[in-house]
Amino acid sequence: MATPTPAEPAALARPKPPVASPGASMELVFEVQQFLYREARLLDEERYEEWLGLMTEDIHYWMPGIQARHRRDPAPRLDPRRMAFFDDDLLNMRRRVTRFLTPTAWAEDPPTRACHAISNVEVEPAGAPNEFIVHSTFINTRGRGEAEEYMLSGRRKDRLRRVEDGTLRLAAREIVITQTVLLAKNLNVFL
Repeated sequence: MATPTPAEPAALARPKPPVASPGASMELVFEVQQFLYREARLLDEERYEEWLGLMTEDIHYWMPGIQARHRRDPAPRLDPRRMAFFDDDLLNMRRRVTRFLTPTAWAEDPPTRACHAISNVEVEPAGAPNEFIVHSTFINTRGRGEAEEYMLSGRRKDRLRRVEDGTLRLAAREIVITQTVLLAKNLNVFL
């Protein structure tokens, strides 16, 4: 094998395979996919009370602000001490949903038309029993009024937990969007 030239990073000379995590069964992957697809449909249909029913009591729903940093910058790209679009527990999520459903939410009258597409679902065991780490990507398209249309895309890292009745619930979500500056006028959607 040739040694790397000074301009060529050493990682290119000996690429490493990704660390393999124990694979999830096809049945579990299918169950998780159906959970995520159902969740997306509930959001698209504005069935927010049912959507909240998919959460655990200790949910942490986090969407940090993204900063465009150079690779040589040692600061973490995602830092919980910086600004976040969402940094919510269940109580804050209930407040957001309540606000969406009140007649005084003028920004939602007429309502936003949303479409979530979920893809690239990967499931791996978490450190705790009956919990799973789920990676996925999403595209959210929103229509407002007659001519406005906005799109958000990104990736998510979820922690799903199997609860006492055997069903899955969302215990944590980290959302990383591709935009550093939100191009929409508002963020009146869950992702």
